[in-house]
Amino acid sequence: MDQIHLMQVFVAVGEQESFVGASRRLDLSPASVTRAIGGLEALLGVRLLRRTTRNVRLTEVGRRYLSDSREILASIAEANEVAAGGNVAPKGELSVTAPAGYGRLFIMPCIVEFLKRYPEVEVSGHFLDRVVNLVDEGIDVAVRIGHLPDSSAKGLRVGQVRRVLCASPEYLARHGVPQSPSDLQRHTIVATAGVEWKFGTAGNRTAVRIKPRLTVTSNDEAMEAVLAGLGICRLMCYQVDAALAAGRLKIILAEHEEAPLPVHILHRESQFGSPKVRHFIDLLAASLRTHPHMRG
Repeated sequence: MDQIHLMQVFVAVGEQESFVGASRRLDLSPASVTRAIGGLEALLGVRLLRRTTRNVRLTEVGRRYLSDSREILASIAEANEVAAGGNVAPKGELSVTAPAGYGRLFIMPCIVEFLKRYPEVEVSGHFLDRVVNLVDEGIDVAVRIGHLPDSSAKGLRVGQVRRVLCASPEYLARHGVPQSPSDLQRHTIVATAGVEWKFGTAGNRTAVRIKPRLTVTSNDEAMEAVLAGLGICRLMCYQVDAALAAGRLKIILAEHEEAPLPVHILHRESQFGSPKVRHFIDLLAASLRTHPHMRG
């Protein structure tokens, strides 16, 4: 019994949560998929899936085995690519994740350039404003903004960005320009999360509790409200660059800003030998390190 084949079938079923979906993805008959899953469960002596007439769900053991199987299959694919030679052109599937706005502005141009250079690669972009687990979600490359936990210390640093406070000239003309962080408590605040804004650097940090008049779910919505003159918001420097250049927004309290946030490229360590991952990281790092917004 070919266990690699069984694992491939199981990963397809687990990701699709469907025997029919897996059969389509693998171009196998539903009966073949069912036999493969039955054979794998018999081989392991555990139940990996719960089946009902309506859906398929992973058991707790199945969730762990799905993660392990993805890693094993990825390692096999990587070993095959490396053995074929260091100069082999990248090919296969590549998954990339980054924060939503940052991904649109900085990562998508690199993905497009990468696809133009390497026609045998397919890329899945996951631009989400949450931390994505590379192993659990099968991601090859991630871009993270902010300080990394110790477990991620091997990330490749490519620059830094700033959080800035901004408001429209019209709002500031009506309500005045705050001179210190504590002045914000007398202003209209637009926010996406949190009730506290921190200011200053190590040894001279302060925090201000804010009470937003408007709370929204995305930075784009927050910026629209600020551009319309509603109040003050905290955004990333790259998000407001065009509005600053056009004179539609102004930065305030710049002297009280926190230290810039580092930007890292992360990858599943065992995959850095894969040509598609290695070439994409090289292209991405070169692009980000030379971008003016990456200097904070």
